[in-house]
Order: sequence, then structure tokens, then C-alpha cells
Amino acid sequence: MLQVAILGGVPRRVPSLPRRASTAPRVVVLGDLMLDVVFAPERPLEIGTDVAGRVSLRQGGSAATTARWLARLGARATLVTAVGRDAAGRALVEAVRADKVIVRVVRVTGARTGRIGVVIGAAGGGLAERSFVADRSAADELRATDLQPEWFAGVELLHLPAYSLVREPLGTAARRAVQLTREAGGVVSLDLASVGPLLEGGRRAALAHVRDTAPDLLLGTNAESDALLGRSGGDGLLELAPIAVLKRGAKGATVFAREGDETLRFEVATERLLATDTTGAGDAFDAGFIVDWLGSRAARRSAAASLRRAAVAGHRAAARQLVADRPEIALA
Repeated sequence: MLQVAILGGVPRRVPSLPRRASTAPRVVVLGDLMLDVVFAPERPLEIGTDVAGRVSLRQGGSAATTARWLARLGARATLVTAVGRDAAGRALVEAVRADKVIVRVVRVTGARTGRIGVVIGAAGGGLAERSFVADRSAADELRATDLQPEWFAGVELLHLPAYSLVREPLGTAARRAVQLTREAGGVVSLDLASVGPLLEGGRRAALAHVRDTAPDLLLGTNAESDALLGRSGGDGLLELAPIAVLKRGAKGATVFAREGDETLRFEVATERLLATDTTGAGDAFDAGFIVDWLGSRAARRSAAASLRRAAVAGHRAAARQLVADRPEIALA
């Protein structure tokens, strides 16, 4: 069993997960629900002229995608989010509810639903490199005063993408959600999400955001970890959370944790899949990991066995995202 982790130089006990009457974990995700405008050119873009390709409108937002996968994997998932008073917002909310996610939505007057331009470029090995243009708009307008304590009743885990920490007033809402979750006896997971937004206020501010959140589970990529810590080696994430997971795409995942006075570290491999668009795979991984990790409390598995199983479950969910049909959002 995990016993002690270090947070800001102060020993911190890893919280035991409360037992629930239902086997389906209760998870709240707070953050973005956005419209992805996906550009998939058939060949490299050329300045000043057209190239053939496909342009699609799809549900986006790290928080929303994680919530949908949590529900698909059997969790009782709630998404707390903000959208504009527009057709895009209405369509996106209905799309998420179709997966039986409870959506607590604030409709913001005077701000349109957030949208992201996603440009997919072919890369070697059948994988794809992606670039993003983010117009977050209403997604960042969720306020602490919008949150209702009853939304967090019985919550076992609150999940936050780092996008939910770095802009206001959303950041204050996220900190209030952490408080409500702790009061309900739940734990908190945080995904570092993206290097650019994470570090837009500088490394010191990014570290302060993470420390203020005090996550029990911290997830991210090698690039995000290195950018946050200013050095390589994901074991440094254990200074910020008792459990840390580095997602390495086709190379698998590295899991770090503290067990007593020792540090656990192990690799979990995954099958390499051909994919033209990896958008959402990391969010699906988070959902798979979280559902299995929460479920391990009833089985009383060892820390290493529980975390290894959770990483495998994360890989399986990510693989499903890579091959899943992604229907377009109808705005009419």
C-alpha cells in the first residue's frame, strides 16, 4: 500500500479511497467543452494556394473527451463546463449527454462556445503530428460562484486538465472544485495537458498551479514533465504528487509512485497502432487509468499491481479512441 509522498518538502500521506455502495466510481471533470475544427490535408500545406483535404467539425475539449470516456468505461461521470449561448454549445452538450455524462453547463452571455483549429500533418510510421489554434472564449468563463456543492456530493475523484488552472476565472473555479472534492472525501487527478498553455505564465507560475491543486495523481507526457520541472526525469513529478504517470504514446507509459520510503518505477508497454489522428488519445488514457485505479480499492491489490493494471487499462482506452468513429457535430 502506498504510504507517504513528498509535496513541497513536506511528507504527505496518500489518501485512502473511500468505499462506495456502488461499484461504478463517481467522477467529476471540470473544464473545456469546445468545437474542434479539424483540417486534414492530403499533402503538405503550401503558402498562397489550396491543397485538397477534409475539414470536420467534432466535439473537442480535453475535459469533455475525458468525461465521455469515463462514462463509456462505466463511471458515473459529471462534466462541469461553460459554453456560449449558441448552436455549437447546444450541439456539443447533447453530444456529451449521448454518452450518459451528466453535464452541469453554464451558458455564457456575450461569449461564443470555444473552438480549436486542429491541423493534422502526416508523419512517419502512419502517425500524425498536430498543431492547434485555440480560441477558448466561453470555456474559460466558468466561475467559482457557478459551482453547486451538491454537484460534488459523493465524488470519489475530481479530474482537471491543466487548461482549467491557467486562465481566469476558470482557475478560481477549479480551485473551488478541489475544495469541494476534498470536503466530500474525494481525491484529485491533474493532467498537464499542453506545454504552451501550462507555461504561458512561466515555470514558477505553472509549479504554483500544480502545488495549489495538490493532485493525488499527476499525468502528462515527457515534454510536459520536462517543461514543468526544467529538467528531464519524470521521477521529479513525485515532488508534486504521490503518483505520477508519463504517457509516451506508442512507447507505452512510465509509472512512478512512493511505497513507504522507496520509489516505485515501472514501464508498461502498449501495442503500436497506425493512426492518422491521435487527438483525444491522451484523454482516453486518463479515463481508463482513473476507472481502473478507483476500482482497485475493492480488490485490495498491491500498489504496484493496481497501478500496472490501471496503466494497461489506460492504453486500452487510448487504443479505442484511435480507432473509434468520430462523428461530426451538426450545428443546425
